[in-house]
Amino acid sequence: MTLPALQNTSVLYRRILSQFPQDISLAFAYGSGVFKQNGTSQGQMGKNMLDFVFAVDDPVTWHTMNLMQNRKHYSVLKFLGPRKISRIQEEHGAGVYYNTLIPVDGRIMKYGVISTDSLIDDLLHWKTMYIAGRLHKPVKILVQGENGKMRAALVGNLKSAVTASFLMLPESFSEEDLLLQIAGLSYAGDFRMVIGEDRSKVANIVKENVQHFRILYNNILQECPQVVYKPQQGKLEVDKSPEGQFVQLMALPRTLQQRITRLVDPPGKNRDVEEILLQVAQDPDCGSVVQQGLLKSLSYSTKKLQKMWKGWRMKTP
Repeated sequence: MTLPALQNTSVLYRRILSQFPQDISLAFAYGSGVFKQNGTSQGQMGKNMLDFVFAVDDPVTWHTMNLMQNRKHYSVLKFLGPRKISRIQEEHGAGVYYNTLIPVDGRIMKYGVISTDSLIDDLLHWKTMYIAGRLHKPVKILVQGENGKMRAALVGNLKSAVTASFLMLPESFSEEDLLLQIAGLSYAGDFRMVIGEDRSKVANIVKENVQHFRILYNNILQECPQVVYKPQQGKLEVDKSPEGQFVQLMALPRTLQQRITRLVDPPGKNRDVEEILLQVAQDPDCGSVVQQGLLKSLSYSTKKLQKMWKGWRMKTP
């Protein structure tokens, strides 16, 4: 099964990709410079930064080639060489190395580089959900190789987003409710979504891109045995029995399951995950427990990323 993502091979994207080493297993563009958001005109959209992510099998080789082609893209870290850059990429933050504020074809772009293995791990387990969360929302897939594990992980990530959202929603809800919940998963640990002007960002993303979300999730919803999906009415009903919730909890990514068990299980008791999740499934506040686990996971990842970016800024002239 392939990821039912939005394909785009426009001249602009082809020109941009041609300026980078071609050994890329997955490349996608995302964000407000690529997808229209509610309240944003086409003119404003054309001024927004273009955001890219490149997944590569061998980061050392890729950075070596990119330093030869695009040395100016890098901060002072370029003087450390490709091996050190790759080590920073793998060992800090979310496993992604970003070059930002790059002028290209009359636009400004930033691009993140992540190893194929790190991306697959994040998609499957939500260790940081930094890239996995971006792929819950519509993206423009520009390059996608034949890596079967990657393809399965991309689809599995979408299924995980649906499952987590089901657990946090009531028994009956609208399609819009589901899409808002999915789009908001990766923002749950971001303080900007609680205060300030970004608090309406999730709604702005969903409102202008409902059809794009449907392309991503329609087949998953149609095939899911835990939900009755009525696309013509835009309504859904999910199984909220303890048995149904247990099945959903057991299908969650490993990191989220671990966060939930740490919230529920007293220190030193050391019960197995299945026993704890069975207890959570019977809790009337099951959805709140899942949400707290998600907040715990994302808050931890956000702190790591803030520390990483602070360190990079200190090293940049």
